Amino acid sequence: MTGAAAVQASNMKTQSELAPEETERLSGEIVAALKTVFDPEIPADIYELGLIYKVELNDDRGVDVMMTLTSPNCPSAGEMPQMVENAVASVPGVGVVNVNLVWEPAWSPERMSDEARLVLNMW
Repeated sequence: MTGAAAVQASNMKTQSELAPEETERLSGEIVAALKTVFDPEIPADIYELGLIYKVELNDDRGVDVMMTLTSPNCPSAGEMPQMVENAVASVPGVGVVNVNLVWEPAWSPERMSDEARLVLNMW
């Protein structure tokens, strides 16, 4: 797998006893919501950039997101987690959203999808 499919498969975890159809719907809509959040300095969404390390959908429909930024000195460090929380919370049927900003492992360009590499002309 390449691009978003590979990223989605590796990052979306479900610890939910929801019906498989509902889990699939929510998972797809959560990923779509994450793809609406852009790093203000880079013309690619945070999902394709590989800034989302893990997403967990829980039994109570709560969502836990583990993410990073391109750098600890990123000027949007204060606002980016809130943007992610708002985007995921906008998905119908999602409960409480918790966003955890982490620095380990450090982000690197290798985490980007093929789509992000294309947008950033990094071939």
